[in-house]
Amino acid sequence: MLALLKQFAAFAGTGAIATGIQYLLLILLKELGGLPPPWASAIGYAVAAFFNYLMKYHWVFASDRRHKEAAPRYALVSASGLTLNTALMYLFTEVLEMFYLLAQVITTALVLVWNFTINRYWTFATRNN
Repeated sequence: MLALLKQFAAFAGTGAIATGIQYLLLILLKELGGLPPPWASAIGYAVAAFFNYLMKYHWVFASDRRHKEAAPRYALVSASGLTLNTALMYLFTEVLEMFYLLAQVITTALVLVWNFTINRYWTFATRNN
């Protein structure tokens, strides 16, 4: 259990850097570019996903999967996370009319749990998981 908690902390730590990239792009694209929050968030998420793959592959999960197997799996998980992120942002900001940064914080927490679980047990699964 301790190993799982350490791995989750590493996942969240590297994710925090990527989340910073996403939030920066969200704010810039929303405030300066005039994009709706769901779209600005989606673009930020997609850009941050590339950075996340390398950190999670090498450091968080220390995967022994080949990139040709792990990368497409990661892309699929990232696409599902992007879909979940965009749908939740739409729900929170457009339907419920929540402030976009609060909506993004809640969305980030929900997507974090989804991404960790799927990446740990499917994308980067190793004999040590």
